[in-house]
Amino acid sequence: MATIANSVAHPTLVSADPFVPAREQKNLHNRWHPDIPAVATVKPGQVFNVECVDWTGAQIGNNDTSDDIRDVDLTSVHNLSGPIAVEGAEPGDCLVVDILDVRPFDKMPWGYTGIFELENGGGLFAREFQSRAAKAIWDFKGVYATSRHIPGVRFAGVSHPGLIGTAPSAELLATWNKREGALIEAHANAVPPVAYGPLVPGAYVGQDLPDDVRAKIYREGARTIPGREHGGNCDIKNLSRGSRCYFPVFVKGANLSVGDLHFSQGDGELSFCGAIEMAGIVTFSTSIIKGGVEKFAMKQPIFLPSPVDPLYSAKLIFQGISVDYHGDGTQYNMDATVAYKQAALNAIAYLMKIGYTREQAYLLMSAAPVESHIGAIVDSPNACVTLALPLGIFEHDILPKDEGLKKLEFGQCAVRSDGVV
Repeated sequence: MATIANSVAHPTLVSADPFVPAREQKNLHNRWHPDIPAVATVKPGQVFNVECVDWTGAQIGNNDTSDDIRDVDLTSVHNLSGPIAVEGAEPGDCLVVDILDVRPFDKMPWGYTGIFELENGGGLFAREFQSRAAKAIWDFKGVYATSRHIPGVRFAGVSHPGLIGTAPSAELLATWNKREGALIEAHANAVPPVAYGPLVPGAYVGQDLPDDVRAKIYREGARTIPGREHGGNCDIKNLSRGSRCYFPVFVKGANLSVGDLHFSQGDGELSFCGAIEMAGIVTFSTSIIKGGVEKFAMKQPIFLPSPVDPLYSAKLIFQGISVDYHGDGTQYNMDATVAYKQAALNAIAYLMKIGYTREQAYLLMSAAPVESHIGAIVDSPNACVTLALPLGIFEHDILPKDEGLKKLEFGQCAVRSDGVV
């Protein structure tokens, strides 16, 4: 007979409400800074839960317009839960983080994918498409996602934290701000910006802090948008349940933070908010390898992806090379980003032949378990990148036929209330 003896639930160290603005909640933060105190401390080996709001902090609704995407306040993102200190972790150690589970809140079984405005966020094709806000709402049923805004597809999610990392030291933070500041200065008029420097408006730490400490964090704190040496916003889609992460430690306790949860994502997260963004719960366990930074020559994190992966063996693969043949035809030398963009544009053009709008295809490529690989990066002048669409996610046949592709009607995703796309 089962008893409650010796049955202890894993503690939830950070609680969050997905329907309450992040700025009204405790134990969340949206900047990286060594002076942000840990909200809890765990022992190595302890299993614990962390609840997370979506990356915007409840700015996006389950509706049929993209006005909220258009108007989103990007000064206040990403909203992270933590930091969580690990007892015994010291600078130079390696923090081992086991991701035991990632799941949406039961009370919020939906997420969203967005295309952001050229002037407010952008995305991979912000300039090419002169991007205007659009979005798709996805409904979760167990492991599967479907969308009323992109009919004809259904796929299993590989849920993961898009953003996870340890706190920087003061020296590392200064390095980030110096090198990124120089890049911003060199491209001062870029739209969208090439990087985002420290910014007081929008900064938030949901803890009781002395005024001078809060002011320092807000003034110096690094934005959470890019990935860096500590991990951060790397958006690695296979870091789902069963994954193990090895992070360099820069401050006492390591101070782990997590957020930007994704139900699913394609390699590259094309549209900036390109995954199926969700609020939810992550279950962790941690351990420490003393002196791990030196032992493993760590300059950045090392990851062991999850053994759990949807089985989509049949794929339609699109190639791209480093020639801008969707634009002005410029030849680039071994530019894998250009090659990736060409592969993605080829796939989007193909999906439009089937009947999806450009916006729907862009969103789908961002959200579905699309795989991208570098095929060749040694044969000058063309890098070769491939992008694979899983055939099994479609409810209809998308393979090439002698007679061409059958064009179906899939409507349109959610767009701005003024109709601008």
